[in-house]
Amino acid sequence: MSEEYGSDFITIIDDDGAEFELEVLDTMDYKGQTFTAFLPADMDEEDPDYGIIILRSVIDENGDELFESIDDEDELQDVYDHFAVLLFDDEDEEK
Repeated sequence: MSEEYGSDFITIIDDDGAEFELEVLDTMDYKGQTFTAFLPADMDEEDPDYGIIILRSVIDENGDELFESIDDEDELQDVYDHFAVLLFDDEDEEK
């Protein structure tokens, strides 16, 4: 297994107080908002819940960046589709 050095990792705490370490894949601005795609860093790739996590970046009143989930399924799918082009488009060009 090869590891790519220089990856960005963050730790987030959910509403229940559980901590999760996430690897930052990419960030994009879309429809006036900022979204970040992550992979769980502390989860086995064979886990059925393993996959890309997309969160909306918001700035709170103190100027701190917070991440929130996208509750609207249509919006989430739309943002995921745009991330898929960013993240996986290079693979299509190799054909």
